[in-house]
Amino acid sequence: MGRADMTVSQPTSTRAQGAVPGSRAGGLAALPAAQVRTLKVFIWLLAMLPFVRLLYLGATSQFGANPLEFVTRSTGTWTLVMLCVTLAVTPLRRLTGWNWLVRLRRMLGLFAFFYGLQHFLLWIGVDRGFDFAYMLKDVVKRPFITVGFAAFVLMIPLALTSTNGMVRRLGGKRWQALHKAVYAIAVLAILHYWWHKAGKNDFSEVSIYAAVVFVLLGLRLWWGWRPAAR
Repeated sequence: MGRADMTVSQPTSTRAQGAVPGSRAGGLAALPAAQVRTLKVFIWLLAMLPFVRLLYLGATSQFGANPLEFVTRSTGTWTLVMLCVTLAVTPLRRLTGWNWLVRLRRMLGLFAFFYGLQHFLLWIGVDRGFDFAYMLKDVVKRPFITVGFAAFVLMIPLALTSTNGMVRRLGGKRWQALHKAVYAIAVLAILHYWWHKAGKNDFSEVSIYAAVVFVLLGLRLWWGWRPAAR
């Protein structure tokens, strides 16, 4: 299976982080470091739009008849979207030779955690009113809560170790082993969404996310298996 990629890759050389002359000739494969930094700012602003939209809708009382359900669904959806985009970095880099994409992965992974944290806080604070006994019953008795809670718990150490300093402290191999948890997080997130929709027998949207995650993880399995099969 490929390198774990929720947050940050191991420190790489300047050539690998910026322009990559050896991967493909010219074009996007050799995107200069300054352009990558500009792209990161643009993607940061783009990733913040769902949050800004929620603030605007809240300020103008446009959450609809069930505000908690609206905001919970929105933050959960954007957590899954950011997870999918983060997981897409490695396959896209391998298929295109755009090695500079690695420099976007940490930010995208942290945005997945950012929206996941909002989703979790809505459940723990607004939905359950910090009633930890009630929450524990939820986690034990409701499968979609169980897997969602597990996914968020697994995201915490990945977010906390997302810096280059933590990579150095842990060592490359241990850091990579820890961050492979992103694959389990993606699967648990799909199960969380799937079981939630099972009550309404509505699998249309979650099926799309499940297919995306299946392809992204399947590519990693294929690339990991191929050398051993030779």
